[in-house]
Amino acid sequence: MNVVIVESPAKAKTINKYLGKDYQVLASFGHVRDLPAKNGSVRPDEDFAMSWEVEGPAAKRLAEIAKAVKGADHLFLATDPDREGEAISWHIRDILAEKKVLGKVAVSRVVFNEITKSAIQAAFKTPRDLNQELIEAYLARRALDYLVGFNLSPVLWRKLPGSRSAGRVQSVSLRLVCDREQEIEAFITQEYWTIDGLFAKSDAAELHARLKILDGVKQEKFSLRTAEAANAAVARLRGLTYRVASIENRTVRRHPAPPFITSTLQQEAARKLGFSASQTMRIAQQLYEGVDVGGETVGLITYMRTDGVQLAGEAIAACRQVITERYGSKYLPDAPRVYKSKAKNAQEAHEAIRPTSLHRLPEHVAGGLSREQLALYSLIWKRTLACQMESAVLDQVSADIAANGGRDVLQANGSVIRFDGFLTLYREDKDDEEDEENRRLPMLAEGEALDLRTLTPAQHFTQPPPRFTEASLVKKMEELGIGRPSTYASILQVLKDRQYVRLEKNRFIPEERGRLVTAFLISFFARYVEYDFTAGLEEQLDEVSAGRQNWKAVLRQFWEDFHRAVQGTEGLKISDVLEVLDTHLGAFLFPPLPEKSGGDGAADPRQCPACAGGRLGLKLSRYGAFIGCNRYPECGYTRQLATGDSASATGEDGTPLQPIAAETRTIGRHPENGHEITLRKGPYGWYVQEEGATATAVAAEAAPEPDAVTPEDKPGKTRKGKAAAAPKAKAKPKAAAKPKPKRASLSKGMNPADVTLEQALALLSLPRVVGAWPETGQLIYAGIGPYGPYLRLDKTYATVPKDDDVLTIGLNRAISIMTDALAKAKDRVRELGAHPETGKDVTLKKSRFGWIIVSGKGKVNLPRGIKAEAVTLELAAGLLKAAKG
Repeated sequence: MNVVIVESPAKAKTINKYLGKDYQVLASFGHVRDLPAKNGSVRPDEDFAMSWEVEGPAAKRLAEIAKAVKGADHLFLATDPDREGEAISWHIRDILAEKKVLGKVAVSRVVFNEITKSAIQAAFKTPRDLNQELIEAYLARRALDYLVGFNLSPVLWRKLPGSRSAGRVQSVSLRLVCDREQEIEAFITQEYWTIDGLFAKSDAAELHARLKILDGVKQEKFSLRTAEAANAAVARLRGLTYRVASIENRTVRRHPAPPFITSTLQQEAARKLGFSASQTMRIAQQLYEGVDVGGETVGLITYMRTDGVQLAGEAIAACRQVITERYGSKYLPDAPRVYKSKAKNAQEAHEAIRPTSLHRLPEHVAGGLSREQLALYSLIWKRTLACQMESAVLDQVSADIAANGGRDVLQANGSVIRFDGFLTLYREDKDDEEDEENRRLPMLAEGEALDLRTLTPAQHFTQPPPRFTEASLVKKMEELGIGRPSTYASILQVLKDRQYVRLEKNRFIPEERGRLVTAFLISFFARYVEYDFTAGLEEQLDEVSAGRQNWKAVLRQFWEDFHRAVQGTEGLKISDVLEVLDTHLGAFLFPPLPEKSGGDGAADPRQCPACAGGRLGLKLSRYGAFIGCNRYPECGYTRQLATGDSASATGEDGTPLQPIAAETRTIGRHPENGHEITLRKGPYGWYVQEEGATATAVAAEAAPEPDAVTPEDKPGKTRKGKAAAAPKAKAKPKAAAKPKPKRASLSKGMNPADVTLEQALALLSLPRVVGAWPETGQLIYAGIGPYGPYLRLDKTYATVPKDDDVLTIGLNRAISIMTDALAKAKDRVRELGAHPETGKDVTLKKSRFGWIIVSGKGKVNLPRGIKAEAVTLELAAGLLKAAKG
């Protein structure tokens, strides 16, 4: 018997079909052990010795693998064909060796780039040993990530409370987002004008042109800065006689883009399909591992973590055949296109991402794929086929239209696609933009007279650089050499999970917490968040995997300098950190205020609004950062900086800090009672609030009379039957509870900036009555609870789907949702009847931990071995009685 180890159960099932009964294929479910999350897992003083720990769920899987290997002849390690896959195979072999179950079992490494029958069978004919260089590259990366995280993160926690963590690549990626935000904030908008003219030929054909030369001066972007200058230009140009001074024709060829690698797939899927990087990789993993097509499970694409653009010879041949069959020979180049990878490490530069069979068209597999899977597969199929198609041919024309002997010139541009080539199948965004911008010009001849119809001055303003999308951030990281294909999606996810950044309209915006962390690292660990340093370290690690560098030498070189930098912060006081961050982030924390009325200049953004002489600055509590007045405690003014910050803590000197007010915006007033409606940001997100009755009035109603005897004070029997002590003559009145104003959380998907008074009132009115259940007349309610929007009918709850709005959902839709919920609830509850002794209902309910029997306040778990369908009223009553006794 041969045992084969792969990473996922889906892959195991598919490969088992291809190999037959002589093979047992088991899944490791990814990594089986890792460095324990505690100090000492990597020990630089012991030549970077590393301690590994098997995680809970993995122990059971390893026991199953060990049991299967004991009686096997051959163990094939067939994990993914990259560095991480090699590491998983190494871990499994190492653990099995420690368990002493290998014995005389032959161990081989098998790699394949696609999960097809031919690829699997070919791979098993050519097994190899484990690649020690790839294993050492993995060990080096894992050790570096651990050393940075477990040495830098504690520094952040001590010196910058409220921070989450820091990482070797994560922190540099965060810096990219923060640096871009600083560019946007520092950007100064400039006004400029352009002049566009509409001309007509004698045959009434029209063309557009833009001012190029004015009174003999070539027009640059900012030549016309004001409306007055633009109007003066129009006045000069109007009424002149224009002729075609020159015509320039040139033919350009546009070549197709190479096939997808990991980063370009993530970028195109984001632009064209709206997928996040992690979503793209998840769907690609499904397509790689295999889906059911025509009753057969088959892998549809090759391995999706790669930085290689090369294609296998058989894939190129299949491309050329499909191109000829579907588009004709004119779309087929004379010779195949060969793409070369930019990756310096050939061992990690696998084949590009492509369909396992180009003959498997998207429409052929549509029936077995989800909408997202089909969209991604179609994208990969088109890009792969297009990369082997003929180039597109475009004619570009530029015509100068002159007056005053050439002292005033407008230029017209246009282009014509003479042959669409690969554009007939696949267009990148830039192709669409260029086609829209360029117009086709009518036939022109030099010296031909043109009539000026209109002159239009247009005002423009320069725009700051755009914030990063997931696609553009991945592209930037790739350009700088930061990270590697398998890490992009996880890095972006960590930034979001740590709440260092947020996505708004698909753009990354750094949170205040993220900006503080970045400013801290730039100030005290500058070298380790430099782009060039991080890229250089990645190249060194690539050299390790290529066998050209010793992995421990790379670790030693890094650790010596990094350890000194960490030790250098031991004497750093929080006050020193605050001073540096306050200076570094001053423009962000205290943006300029508008000019004062009276023309006496702008107000000081650091002046405390609550006292005359106070100055605002950055403060820290154990929960994070906030803005406070330097005259504390005389002045208690504070301002919230980041979500989750709280001043219910002490400062560096142990003095209590004042509460931080939540971010608040007044939306309007209630049309019926005049109460103020506000939008606020609390520890758990955004909510709306209605200011109701005053605290004094509510307290008066809630407090008992001083001499009154409350029910709790009456003499009687305690739970154990003992006589209770009589109350004192005058019971001390209980303190009245502070009234809470009415609040309602924003529903998922609502943008706080767009909340209207109507929406706020609708949220505050929840739960609302949707309508009556047709059979019983019971009311259906809609509301928002701790787990999101819901519907309720009696004691049955149902989640409101994300495509429905809890504020507007109608009765028919609610009945449909509740019908499904009731059907599911029926499967989880059985009414057994009335208890023979107490008369109370006895019910069998299914919880997440198993079946339970409930009657009144009595409850008992259904014992193992007894099936739910076998439970009778008599059995249930007996179990309840036994549990009570």
